[in-house]
Amino acid sequence: MQNLTGAITAGGQSRRFGSDKALAVWQGKTLLEHAAASLEGCAPKLLIAPPGKYELSGWTTIPDTRPGQGPLAGLEAALTHAPDGWVAFAGVDMPGLTPGYWGALAGARTDGAQAVLALDSDGRAQPLAALYHTDLLGHVTALLDSGERRLNLAAPEGQTVRVPGLAAGFFRNVNRVGDLNGSANG
Repeated sequence: MQNLTGAITAGGQSRRFGSDKALAVWQGKTLLEHAAASLEGCAPKLLIAPPGKYELSGWTTIPDTRPGQGPLAGLEAALTHAPDGWVAFAGVDMPGLTPGYWGALAGARTDGAQAVLALDSDGRAQPLAALYHTDLLGHVTALLDSGERRLNLAAPEGQTVRVPGLAAGFFRNVNRVGDLNGSANG
C-alpha cells in the first residue's frame, strides 16, 4: 500500500447522524480512527476536512475544494493534492474497511484502469471505498462544474475495474446513530 495515497473524506455535516459522526465511537475508536487505521500503510495521507476540525497524527488536512458539495468534491480535493498515481479514497463513515480490503483493490488494478471499485453482495459498486487514479482529476472537475454531485460517476465506464466477492462487513456505512449498533451495510 506504499504506492497509494490514503484519503479520508470527513467534511460532511452529519445531518442524518445528528452530531459529528467522525468523532462517534464504534468498538472503542472513533469512526475517524477506524478509517485512518485502514489506510495506515499509505503514504502520503490526506484528511479532507475543514482546517482545524480534527487532529490526526501523520495526516495532512486538506480543505474541500467545494464545501458542502459532497464526497465528489472531497475526491476532487484528494486528487488535486495527491502525487501522481493512485488514491485510496474512504468515507469517514465506513469503519469496516481494513488494510486487507485496500490491498485487494490494489491487487485488482489493471493497465488502462482509472478506478477500482468493490461490489457489495448485491452487486452495487462502492465508490466511497475505492481507488481512483489522479488522471481522473479533469473528469471529476468537469462533473462538478456541470452541477453533478454523484460520486459513482467519477469511475468512467470502460476504465473501471469492479471487484466482486469481498466480505459484506467491509461495507458497514454509518449514517445514523442506530447504524453504530445495527446492520448498516451498503
